[in-house]
Amino acid sequence: MEYKDYYKTLGVERKASADEIKRAYRKLARKYHPDVSKEANATDKFKELGEAYEVLKDPEKREAYNQLGSNWKAGQQGFQPPPGWQQQTGFGGGHGDTSGFSSFFEDLFGGGFQSGPQRQHSARGESIRARVSIDLDDAINGASRSFSLQIPELDPQGRPVNKIRTLKVKIPKGIRAGQSIRLQGQGSAGVGGGPNGDLLLEVQFKAHPLYTIEEKDIYMNLPLAPWEAALGTTIEVPTPAGKVSLKISEDSQTGKKMRIKGRGLPGKIAGDFYVVLQVVLPPAKDEKTRKLYEEMRDSLEFNPRKKLNLA
Repeated sequence: MEYKDYYKTLGVERKASADEIKRAYRKLARKYHPDVSKEANATDKFKELGEAYEVLKDPEKREAYNQLGSNWKAGQQGFQPPPGWQQQTGFGGGHGDTSGFSSFFEDLFGGGFQSGPQRQHSARGESIRARVSIDLDDAINGASRSFSLQIPELDPQGRPVNKIRTLKVKIPKGIRAGQSIRLQGQGSAGVGGGPNGDLLLEVQFKAHPLYTIEEKDIYMNLPLAPWEAALGTTIEVPTPAGKVSLKISEDSQTGKKMRIKGRGLPGKIAGDFYVVLQVVLPPAKDEKTRKLYEEMRDSLEFNPRKKLNLA
């Protein structure tokens, strides 16, 4: 009897994680599935993959298999399990419908297999990730939108191809950039009757002429004339939920942040709306404006760099 190297069959390292083993099996199972593969040895290869996955996906079977150690090399002829193997590992008796598996598997994990037609292993399709850009208003109010996306799929020969798919997507109220919308069953097709994977749409926001978004908070730069910043004023500020009167205190400076609570993205705890003041100087393009600036220079004892004179 020939030793079976299940790790080699799936093309993974012995230290591979459970997720890596699952991904490797799904990829190869799609390639060699008898319903789609034109490979001459597809059926036999598919059986070998199913047997390897049957062992390595099960933590107890995998641990027992690993106990064979380095003395049992892949391809060794005349292999026999160590004495009392099944009693030591606790395996033996039936393991469901594993008909079609090799004698190597049977000697390691016991007989008692069901007779009848061979069971074809099924596997859930891979989940696919894609990005979609939405308007800020869609996140604030919720919406249904249609998106045309390039979705990677496998053709009948198991080769990856990109296909355009148009999907109607419900955008939940309050969703943030970086969060994902899950569309069940819209991912890669399953193998052997297994369910399709999911499609995960990562949300990002389109550029907005007024606002920027950070997590659940919304920011807006508010331009002020020098006299508004110096003397104080009240300004109507446009927020996504409507205008708000904002009182600007005297001697306000560029960069000052003012918070309007609860006017950010909605949620159990709503985000806030931040106004960032930006003092804008009138351009000195005409004689009148230049004269005003000259009068200020000559009459005001003002040095904006006073704190830089440390010496």
